[in-house]
Amino acid sequence: MDDLDLLKKDWKKQEASLPHLSYDEIYKMIWKRSSSIVKWIFVISIIEFLLGAVLNIFLADKEYWDQMEKYDLTEFTIVVYILSYLVTFYFIFRFYKNYVNISSTDSASRLMKNILKTRKTVKYYIGFILISSGLVFLFTLYMMIKNHINTADADASMAFDTAQWFLFIAGTLLVLILLLGAIWLIYRVVYGILLRKLNKNYKELKKLEME
Repeated sequence: MDDLDLLKKDWKKQEASLPHLSYDEIYKMIWKRSSSIVKWIFVISIIEFLLGAVLNIFLADKEYWDQMEKYDLTEFTIVVYILSYLVTFYFIFRFYKNYVNISSTDSASRLMKNILKTRKTVKYYIGFILISSGLVFLFTLYMMIKNHINTADADASMAFDTAQWFLFIAGTLLVLILLLGAIWLIYRVVYGILLRKLNKNYKELKKLEME
């Protein structure tokens, strides 16, 4: 018997001495981890909403609303605020429901389905943030350009030539890309870690079901 065989034999002895967890024990461990992760997703979404609301209160001062009035964006801004709050409330409610569903799950198959549902909800939420941010940015830009053109018609010194328009549009697109990239990166860090842990739990459950 060579050294490798002796090592293998020793490993098997050590493995036999280790405590073997039952199916139910492993399931409960994964269930607790998953429930904790989904709870944190719910808590983070509430913190995010509260921080956003506080920032809106402090940043939306008289000067801000004067600028919105200048570019005919007052009504649009109010509608955006209302819609964003409503949609955010909806996702917070979905995160809460996902947490309740996982907390009351009593089978591995249901837990797997709830994990997939939670991951999908988070991805939809991040998608909504990115798409809505892009659309609001573009519409605001459109209204600002429209206001500039109207001003330029009244004052020739405010008019842009072709090169200036090209630089303006290129710069604006760059800002939009950087803005959306920063938002995506922040959400990727905040929610990505939790989603990867959920995905790991899902794979462990799948492996557990196949054994």
